[in-house]
Amino acid sequence: MRVIAGKFRGRKLKSPPSLTTRPTSDRLRETLFNILAPHLAEARFLDLCAGTGAVGIEALSRGASHATFVDQSRKMCSLIATNLNSLEISPGDYEVIAADAADYLRRYVRKAEQRFDIVYYDPPYANEHEVLLNFLGEHASQILEAGAIVIVEHYKKTLLTDRYRTLNRHRELKQGDSTLSFYRVS
Repeated sequence: MRVIAGKFRGRKLKSPPSLTTRPTSDRLRETLFNILAPHLAEARFLDLCAGTGAVGIEALSRGASHATFVDQSRKMCSLIATNLNSLEISPGDYEVIAADAADYLRRYVRKAEQRFDIVYYDPPYANEHEVLLNFLGEHASQILEAGAIVIVEHYKKTLLTDRYRTLNRHRELKQGDSTLSFYRVS
């Protein structure tokens, strides 16, 4: 696995030792970031269910000002930290949090911190989409900047609805077995 473009282009990232974590493919990541390119400059990026951190690291490489990586596995958080350290990314440019994605968002809303410009969500289990997307839609004004984009990576046969409270799907991209659904606040 490698960083595809930007200031860390071509740099290798450590992968998990087992197949229980399935990193987003280089090809899908490249497609995703070609779409996000106009929105990345100085963006605050949230990588939920971050796994190896490859998606958030790609965002930092391409101009995001800050990335928050959330994964419930402490081992994966350690791997993310290793990848960030190997690229010598300033600790002020990222945060790595060991937490369940929904729990993190519930705590985040209570703290009323800065909002995110881009949220990337790739849950390991298909049945996790509904609860989190409804929560994001309900609390969008506390979590998302105006014009923010929420991207959900999911299996092509997993059907997501076009609307989750205030979040509306405006684009869907299928590639291989994966689909990227893009949402914005209405």
